[in-house]
Amino acid sequence: MLTKADDFPIHQTPEPIAYSGTDRNFYDRYFFNGYNPDGSGFFAAALGVYPHLNIIDAHFSAIRDGVEYCVHASRVLNMERWDLEVGPIKIEVLEPLQKLKVTVAPTEGIAAEFIFDGRAFPIEEPRFIRRNGPRTFMDYTRLTQNGRYSGWIEIDGVRQQIAAGAVGTRDRSWGVRPIGAPDMQPLVPGAAPGFFWQWAPLNFEDRSVFFHFTADSSGIPWNTRAVVCLDNANADGMTEVEHAEMAVEFVPGTKHAHAAVLTIPQAEKQPLRIVFEPIGKFQMRGIGYIHPKWGHGRYLGELVVEREDVDLNSADPNALENLHIQAICKVTLHEEGAPDQHGVGVFEQLVLGPYKPYGFE
Repeated sequence: MLTKADDFPIHQTPEPIAYSGTDRNFYDRYFFNGYNPDGSGFFAAALGVYPHLNIIDAHFSAIRDGVEYCVHASRVLNMERWDLEVGPIKIEVLEPLQKLKVTVAPTEGIAAEFIFDGRAFPIEEPRFIRRNGPRTFMDYTRLTQNGRYSGWIEIDGVRQQIAAGAVGTRDRSWGVRPIGAPDMQPLVPGAAPGFFWQWAPLNFEDRSVFFHFTADSSGIPWNTRAVVCLDNANADGMTEVEHAEMAVEFVPGTKHAHAAVLTIPQAEKQPLRIVFEPIGKFQMRGIGYIHPKWGHGRYLGELVVEREDVDLNSADPNALENLHIQAICKVTLHEEGAPDQHGVGVFEQLVLGPYKPYGFE
């Protein structure tokens, strides 16, 4: 089947763009988050395309006064991957790898329009490949980029401009990960699920710092890296470190951080040391992650749009749908021979099942 994308020189196989290999879990995703320089006014958006499920979905969320206001939307893709619009939510690529626009048309009292402008060339994270026994669990690539935001967000008649100096992160990932309805035939022999994930894109005055760490239940990492990227750097102007260390203190009785320190080794210098102070929490369910209804790639109908309000103060941190969070953090960078830098960023956390290093059963 020919689609609009076939008129552009972007093919990777002899087939039309509508077909993406043979794995039913193939996906293609956009993600954005943003916040004011003091960490307030957090917002996020996501859009995912699932070619083999013939579904596209999108989400927008914004936090005000302790409530996470969300718009969820899902529709049948009709095999047309070029139309990045799901109900009221639309993404436009204004300048590839640099500038993108997100629009949320008025929907049950929620609307938004904002532009992301990258601070430097995106980083390419190491390819994520993970198998559970013989079955491919993940196989994807992701680009990540910090940037600055401009625009506005309106909730129930109150429109607020995104503050001058607002920053955040966007990413693009594509490949294979669990989506849609779960596999009806479980893997044999069965094993307890386990997944440990940390991701921390941080914004300082003259640079961005990126860190991710994922490990098995015993604590052995299978994909991790840190990157320091000065503003306006190109793809060759970044410092990559394969092994950085994140030390975490958890809120008692939860799998969410109370405090953390990231240590990044440097050649011929003392390590960079970044101290995290969480000041707020964003539930990733607001953009579909582990959502009991709006999980990514689920078929809900020809076109379905819904508002959801999440009271962050009453959300049970140990409920499955609330395990995956981004903690909004004030961060302080300590570097030998230089004054401390203060910044803001997020510390994304997801711990499923046991994790031996921290004693999670």
